[in-house]
This record gives sequence, C-alpha cells and structure tokens, in this order.
Amino acid sequence: MPFVMPMFRDWVPKRIQPWIYILQVFCIQFSGGVYLGALEAVRGTTALQLEDLLMLLYAGLAGMAVWFPMLFRMKFRFTNQQLLIGSALVIAVCNLVTMHTTNMAILLPVCFIAGVAKLQGTFENMSNIQLWMTPERDFGIFFPILHIVLLTAITGSAWLAAVIAFRFSWQMMHVLTVGTMCFVVAVQLCLCRPWCPMPQRMPLRGIDISSGLLISLLMLMISYILVYGDRLMWFFSPTLRWLLALSLILLAFVMYRLKTVEKPFISLEIFKYKNVLAILFVTAFAELLLGAEHTLEEIYWTEVRGLEEHTKGALCLWSLPGVYAGVLITLYWLGHKKWKVWKLFAIGFGCILVYSLWMYFYLDVNVPIEQYRIGLAFRGCAYAILAASLMWSLHESVHDLEHFFMALFIFNVIHMYLAGASGYGLYTTLFKHFMADNMSRYGAWLTLSSLSASDLYSISASGLYSISASGLSATSVMSVTLKQIFGQVAWAAGFMASAFLLLDIPRVRTGVEKIPYWPVYGIKLLTRSR
Repeated sequence: MPFVMPMFRDWVPKRIQPWIYILQVFCIQFSGGVYLGALEAVRGTTALQLEDLLMLLYAGLAGMAVWFPMLFRMKFRFTNQQLLIGSALVIAVCNLVTMHTTNMAILLPVCFIAGVAKLQGTFENMSNIQLWMTPERDFGIFFPILHIVLLTAITGSAWLAAVIAFRFSWQMMHVLTVGTMCFVVAVQLCLCRPWCPMPQRMPLRGIDISSGLLISLLMLMISYILVYGDRLMWFFSPTLRWLLALSLILLAFVMYRLKTVEKPFISLEIFKYKNVLAILFVTAFAELLLGAEHTLEEIYWTEVRGLEEHTKGALCLWSLPGVYAGVLITLYWLGHKKWKVWKLFAIGFGCILVYSLWMYFYLDVNVPIEQYRIGLAFRGCAYAILAASLMWSLHESVHDLEHFFMALFIFNVIHMYLAGASGYGLYTTLFKHFMADNMSRYGAWLTLSSLSASDLYSISASGLYSISASGLSATSVMSVTLKQIFGQVAWAAGFMASAFLLLDIPRVRTGVEKIPYWPVYGIKLLTRSR
C-alpha cells in the first residue's frame, strides 16, 4: 500500500506532505515554558533564582511524561486538526503568560500544561509520518530518527534562546514561539482538513484522571525536594522534611489506588514484563551520569571560564555531530543488522567514559574552549545511542500497545525528569562538599609556615592576601573539584561499559541468569549446615 496522508487537501503535493509535518514537529519541539539558553537573562531581569527556573523546567518535563498514557485516547477521540490546533494555541497562550508574570504559583501549572501540549503535538505529527519513515513499522528505525528531531530541538532551542536573549531580550524567544504556533495553526486551517483514524470516536469516559493528577502532584513535590535540596540544606530544613513525609504518604495512597481501581491510569502489570526493571535501572544510571552535562558544565562555563550564554550555546552545538553519529550507529545496529543490544549499550557508556575523561584532562583555564568540541561530540553520541536503544529495548519487552505507552510514562519519568533532577541535586551536593574540602586543604597549604624567608621578604602582606583570595586561586580550586567529580563519572561509566561487554558473551549472560537470589542461597546454606 502506498503511503498516504488523508488529512491533507487534494491540491497539496504528496511529496511535500511529510516534510510539512516534520517542519511542524520542529516548531513544536522548539517551544517550551522556559528556555535553558535564556536562564541568565531571565535571572538578570526578574527576581527568579536558578532553582525557580529549574523547577519550571521540570514542571514542563513532568507534564510531558504524565501525558503518555493519554496519547492514543486523544488520537482516537479528536481529529488531527483539532489536536494540532489545540496544542499550538495552548503553547502560544502559555508563552504569552510566561512573558508577563513571575509568580511561581501561576508559572508552575502553566509550564506543566505547556509540556502536555508539546508532547501531544509532537506525537500527533510523528505518528502520522511513521509509515513514511519505516513502512514496516520497524522501531529500530523509527526511534533513532525520532531522536534526531528531539535532540536537535533540545540543543538548537537552547542556542537560539541564548542568541535571541543576547541580541534582543529573552521575551523575544517567546514571541518567536507564538509566531511559529501561528504558522502551525495556519497550516492546519489552509492545507489540512479534519481527519480521525477511528470512524467510531473513542469516548474519554473511564479514564482515571484522579490518579493522573495525584501522580503529577507527587512528581512536582519530588522535584521541589531535589531542586531546592542543596539550597535549603536538604533535610536540615523543616520544609523539606514535611514535604518528604507528605510525598511518602501520597506515594502510598497512589500505589493503593492503582491496585484497587478497575482501569488505573498506570497498570502495575508493566513491571511483570521481562527486563523492564533492568531497562529502567540502566536508564536511571545513564541519566545520572549524563547529568554532569547540566550541572558540572554549567559551573565550569559560567564560574570558571566566565562565558556568556550565547557562547555556551554555540559551543554546545558541537554535540550535534555526535548526536547524528550516534543515530547512524543505532540505525545500523538495530535497524539494518538487527544485532543484540548489549554491545550497543557498552558503546554508549564508552562514549560517556571518553567524554568524562576528555573533560578531566582538558579542564583548565588555559585550554582554548575549542578543545572541548570532541568531548561534547562524544557526549551527544552517548545520549543518542542510549536514549534510542533503551526506548527500543522497552518496546521489545512490552508488546501490548496500551501497556507500552504506560511503560513509556515510567521510562520518561526517569529519563527526562526524575534522574535529571536527582543528578542536579547529587552533583551540586558533591561539588559543594569537594569544594569545601579542597579550599580547606588549599588554605592549610598557603600558610606562613609553608613560605620561605625569601617569599616573605618579596611578598607584602597585602600581596599575600591578594594571592590567597584572588579569583585565580578560586577558579583553580573549582577546576580541581570538577576534575574529581568527572573522574568519578569516568569510573562509573567504565564499570557499566565493562559490564555490558561481559554480558554480551553468551556464557557469561546465561551464567548470571542462573545465579540464585541471595535469600535462596542463604536458605540452601542453612539447610546444609544443619
């Protein structure tokens, strides 16, 4: 059967129809509630702190993650035109609101709703051109191509927001987003007609909306703890202690509801599928390692090197060649050769190892920033390989379509949201700990007893104070601290790469599967001793 797009009007050329939808995907993916590239500009003109802006970012990611189980219900209930126009209008309104208010009580739900609309618009576009990309519906081809769009938009939107904030103001990025959403609406009104794949529209009755809202509230509470933890001294703060207690109570209530409701928002049967828990563990571990990008690089570019946002955005564009190389590797591995995924995971973690070692050895204020391009390319390659291959592995494990989208919800809660926020909290805490330790060691070294008589004669008291308190010394200690953390990331990435290389050997893999659980081994040992 030839590929057709029945939602287009007859006079629209068939060759350009899929490309119109790809253009719409990029328009929607470049949108958001807040933009990473303009964080410094927003902080400079508003009273919002870095933690506030990260909280808004994770609110948008929470909206994207929680909407996965609803995607097909919406697709089978509304027409293609209604979904895309609705998503574009919601994103445009949310951007207009974020331009004109700094009230967190308003911004949090607005960014959450913007994330929902962004995912719905992306899914509606990509689901209609899936058979154009792979007529056999081969997810080993579809997922890598999908990540070309997603990762290009993530990096490109940060760079574009930084350039616009530098040239004009950070509000102009929101104005541009409103303009692109108007373009999407115009395309749907002029070139498309209402079309739904289901002749009998599926009603929205029976959806467990209450559980979805409770899960969303739980995600926002957890993100508040992780984002503001370092600033509020973690659980020394009564606010975070109370919030943790309420989160545990809410988690218990949500789990009880998911077990007792007839048609829950998320079925717990997902965890009974083979390899799902292992895939989620690897996803969380990979995201924690890649979290060094968001935290450690930001500290290095801003505090040590003093780079402007547009310079950082232009430098991070060098991760895109790595992204495209990683996509090509994944396409060849999963789409063409159909090889096992173990060694592909090892390649992904190996790229993280190269990236962390590159940053470890080249982290110095005297190194030109162009030297970091290769390391950033390896980081992009790692992200593309692991994201696409883990999503493909999840689809191979969960074959039921409804359960697969529920599994995608859990996968993206970890992939886009929970592990990222945990990584921020972990790396900021590690940096503060190692920084304090290194400053104390440096202070102990720079004492009068460690200086010779000639040093004391040649350096005045004011000169000695300027040496010990100068910015050069602080940046040097920061560089050493960042090297320490990147070194730990390298050890963890090397361990994971070695483990997957071993699991690629059939005899090792089958031997690991036959190892009994520790309680079973303990019971056998006790019975033998008796």
